[in-house]
Amino acid sequence: MEVSNLTENKAVKRKAKENVLSTTYKKKVKGSNKPFRPGFGEEKFDETDYYIENGLRKVYPYIFTYTSYCKGRWAGEKLMDIYAREFRAHPREEYVKAVLSGSVTVNGKMVGTDYVLRDNDLIANKVHRHEIPVLAAPLKIIHQSDDLVIIDKPPSIPVHPCGRYRHNSIAFILGKEYNLKNLNILHRLDRLTSGLLMFGLKADRVKTMMDQIRERQVSKEYVCRVDGNFPDQPVCCVEPIEVISHKIGVCVVSPSGKGCKTEFSKLSYNGKSSVVMCRPLTGRMHQIRIHLQYLGHPIVNDPLYNHEVFGPNKGKGGDLGKSREQLLEDLIKVHTAENWLNEEESSSGTSNDSDQTKYDKLVGEKKDENEDTSGQQATIAEENKNIECAGSTSLTCGITSSLKHYTENDKQYEKLKKQYVFDPKKITYDPNCYDCQRKYKDPKPSDLIMFLHALKYKGLDWEFETEMPAWAKDDWTES
Repeated sequence: MEVSNLTENKAVKRKAKENVLSTTYKKKVKGSNKPFRPGFGEEKFDETDYYIENGLRKVYPYIFTYTSYCKGRWAGEKLMDIYAREFRAHPREEYVKAVLSGSVTVNGKMVGTDYVLRDNDLIANKVHRHEIPVLAAPLKIIHQSDDLVIIDKPPSIPVHPCGRYRHNSIAFILGKEYNLKNLNILHRLDRLTSGLLMFGLKADRVKTMMDQIRERQVSKEYVCRVDGNFPDQPVCCVEPIEVISHKIGVCVVSPSGKGCKTEFSKLSYNGKSSVVMCRPLTGRMHQIRIHLQYLGHPIVNDPLYNHEVFGPNKGKGGDLGKSREQLLEDLIKVHTAENWLNEEESSSGTSNDSDQTKYDKLVGEKKDENEDTSGQQATIAEENKNIECAGSTSLTCGITSSLKHYTENDKQYEKLKKQYVFDPKKITYDPNCYDCQRKYKDPKPSDLIMFLHALKYKGLDWEFETEMPAWAKDDWTES
């Protein structure tokens, strides 16, 4: 009886979610009338396009609707309080504007700023979306069959849409440029991590390989470059790892964490840093990075776990130097979108006027949103002919030897540059857009790579391997 009631209650909840959808969000999917959340369909690949500038793959701003069903813990709270607490991309006043203008709706209808959320409410936020640039390196497919696609992933590109990345993700690039749109991700790599990435095309193959990964029948080899002279003898770290914030994605070694095991062996030492082979025997979040931090040999350019925010010892031996609460507060301050602002709005870094920024400067002072900007776009087109490097943020000037590994003497990269030439007519401006009012700088070369590479995966009846990255050479030094 209890099981029957539970099943019935779940069915009622599912039905309720469908009923709250306004007719605005009802479309026919393959001949059916099944409603779905906006943004999920074949047309998503045509929302916008890319352009290549200063060695970066950039996305033209575009209109996108974020949607989310009201979570249980949100029910009974005011919409504005949820935005202020859960969505920190913009200040509270920007969300107030969005609600009053109708950009934010609930169940397809405009609501007031004092609206109290109810269970199963569908919240939609229509925005003028700006994505963060990534390295304009081509994706190298090292194996493709009717059931598998294996690539050598460049650094800086996330595997799937997340945060301020959507079209600038591996999933979207494969769909847009290689027509590979219905892929099942068999495992994940961090955005800055490079190397072997596997996708399945057929359900039976996906299940077989996922079962092998789940049952730990897959051996994995990663290579990294770490601070200092790593021990000559193999090291095995079995410290448990705990996720202390899923929201910002950070973990620490903790007795209350989940058990895990990583084997390390030194390959070389160049007097400053060591190349280390890593064999994770479990698959915890950030496992290799955290275990190396714990051992006192963090990855040399790990922006998270090789940072003073973890205390004077940078987390060595599990010493954080502060409470977890203070650590999370400090991490939010360090890893914020404000770090992408240009120098005139932030003291962080050197400014570099990209094509998009030039356009923002021209139209940012526009008083009438209906004003014709064709002349301004023509001005940008003329400026685009004479782009010059401006400080270390320009990859064409400051590209490092580790990044040249992905672009230098690559015919596919040269083809991409010719295919994705900047077109000022594709730059759109929204007077109500928070990001259009701000000027963001390009990421520096050091922001685009971390010296951690997935080298080899081997299952019961399959094995795939990538080439060693340039930074893993015995006598390598960054130029």
